[in-house]
Amino acid sequence: MKSFLKEVSQCRREVLAEGIGTFILVFAGTGAVMVNDISQGAVTHIGISFVFGAVVTALIYGIGHISGAHFNPAVTLAFWKSGFLPKRRVLPYILAQLIGAIAASAFLLISLGRVANLGATLPLNGNWLQSLVLEFVLTFILMFIIFGSGLDRRAHIGFAGLAIGLTVGMEAAFMGPITGASMNPARSLGPAFVGGIWQYHWVYWVAPILGAQLAVVVYGQLSNGFRDFNE
Repeated sequence: MKSFLKEVSQCRREVLAEGIGTFILVFAGTGAVMVNDISQGAVTHIGISFVFGAVVTALIYGIGHISGAHFNPAVTLAFWKSGFLPKRRVLPYILAQLIGAIAASAFLLISLGRVANLGATLPLNGNWLQSLVLEFVLTFILMFIIFGSGLDRRAHIGFAGLAIGLTVGMEAAFMGPITGASMNPARSLGPAFVGGIWQYHWVYWVAPILGAQLAVVVYGQLSNGFRDFNE
């Protein structure tokens, strides 16, 4: 415990950035889902997808230089597995992300009420296997793009935020109606925890984490075990 608290103290700015960033992501993204329900569809599904993509883009450019802009336990675990994040920072990052997500959903419940399941992610018609497979693929794609645009130094500089944000928005647009297009255990935990909506919640942990880990393996093959990243 002492070593954990010491690590949190040493990287408190990064941990705080991860918590605030995840709060903003969940507050804006699931808030759009809730406002769309309240306004009888004024935001629209494409609008919701745009909000998710736009907020991710803004956060990457706004605070990515502080913490690396994970805002997602699956991404944090992938960064650790690929050697881009020290093991001692994994737990502080993930805890900050989960707390930020829960806080965002709590604020939305207080301000907007219990509408649209607080933006919770649920499989369409309870088809958990379908959502498990699709969330796995979606997160693989997202993490693959993160590696290619955000970490590989051979990529064009300055476009990572745009590439990653567009990926999030695109995936939310075409697969959101089926799975909720979470790709992020923290994003799913916030509404589930505050709203008490736990049906098939495990899907939104298992699939994103495994999908991101597969991206580590695949991009590692494309980058000579990530050794080409510094070229």
